[in-house]
Amino acid sequence: MTKEVIVYSTPACPYCRKIKEWLHEHNIAFREINVAEDPDAAKKMIEESGQAGVPVLKIVENNQIKKMVVGYDIEALEEEFSG
Repeated sequence: MTKEVIVYSTPACPYCRKIKEWLHEHNIAFREINVAEDPDAAKKMIEESGQAGVPVLKIVENNQIKKMVVGYDIEALEEEFSG
């Protein structure tokens, strides 16, 4: 089972910085996509999550979207990554 974490963010977003700090503190590897510089990625993020705001965290397992976490939702992250 392979799990990939993707964080859609922008440089100016304080909650994006906080969610990335949380991931670092919990030793969770992730790939960051700056939607301010990548309009195609921004479009994909909106299509997948239904949200235009950041941060959006996408958890992919075995090449399938397992979960989308919208906003600074630490409770959802703790639930996903506990254990």
